[in-house]
Amino acid sequence: MDRFMWTNGLLEMNETLVIQQRGVRFYDGEDKAKLDVGIVLLTTHRLLWRDQKNHECCIYIPLSQIIFFEEQAAGIGKSAKIVIHLHSASQNKEPGPYQKSKYSYIKLSFKEHGQIEFYRRLTEEITQKRWENTPVSQPIPTGTGPKAGRTRAVGIVGIERKLEEKRKETDKNISEAFEDLSKLMEKAKEMVELSKSIANKIKDKQGDITEDETIRFKSYLLSMGIANPVTRETHGSGTQYHIQLAKQLGDMLQAPLEERGGMMALTEVYCLVNRARGMELLSPEDLVNACKMFESLKLPLRLRIFDSGVMVVQLQSHSEEEMIASALDNVTDKGSLTAEEFAKLLGLSVLLSKERLLLAEKIGHICRDDSVEGLRFYPNLF
Repeated sequence: MDRFMWTNGLLEMNETLVIQQRGVRFYDGEDKAKLDVGIVLLTTHRLLWRDQKNHECCIYIPLSQIIFFEEQAAGIGKSAKIVIHLHSASQNKEPGPYQKSKYSYIKLSFKEHGQIEFYRRLTEEITQKRWENTPVSQPIPTGTGPKAGRTRAVGIVGIERKLEEKRKETDKNISEAFEDLSKLMEKAKEMVELSKSIANKIKDKQGDITEDETIRFKSYLLSMGIANPVTRETHGSGTQYHIQLAKQLGDMLQAPLEERGGMMALTEVYCLVNRARGMELLSPEDLVNACKMFESLKLPLRLRIFDSGVMVVQLQSHSEEEMIASALDNVTDKGSLTAEEFAKLLGLSVLLSKERLLLAEKIGHICRDDSVEGLRFYPNLF
């Protein structure tokens, strides 16, 4: 703590606030500092601490004083901490709250959490060393107590310059973010091309590759997503796009539908498809329009809309009579069932289970009891 110096807490010219966190207590090594809980501020040049009640009590150390730092996990009754190891105090150091300390490190104890983000931002500043590129104005000592610190000339020109610097930094950050996003999309397209190439090689060398190797390759491709997703870039817009998309959905959804009993809610299909497409996400409207073309394209899938408005994708071979019979058999066997209980028996979503029960009720095979306990279905004995 003898490295800290008093300051008025104002930012210097060319200095920018990075992050601040309330509810932080200082430790001088292993000893709790005589300072109360306060606010710790990280700037591009300094680490500051200000008392939460007495804002005139403010201290700082330059970031150049830090050797290294590490995290200390929270324990039972103990807050998470960041341990900061410091260089020795210089001989001509400005006055501070401590004149001498037996420790060469301090601890920041975070009473109100926030230590993870603070540690990340501190790591960035120590790595970038922005204080070396943009030195601040020279400090002018004004005393030896808590009110002592740094003064600077603040005027219209200084404020305008600071706003301009902040605007430039924001523009730079936005540009870098979009540049990273573009690179990520390029990499995603490269992976799609790679998976397509592997798929073609499997087709060409069917005789040279064993069945086990083929299955292994296909599982790798599936984990990478759709090998060649249909996009507006490749197939334009309008009807042609939806036709190609419908054909691709027909190939992709066959196996998942068979595993789920021949029917999936459209919301489940939407999540499954977009997870497989990676960066080339599909809009809900395009999905619905593509699913409406299943029947006209004579694909083995159908889009079905129940009376309640629930939309599902089902296999063409999926029999409505089998659904009704299954609902009746289970209700008769158990005596009565709710949609939740029926869902557990079949391994389906509650939404689809309820629609099956309502379909059986519509035919007249089962009836309902709608009470304060919920909706329960019974065999229709009449």
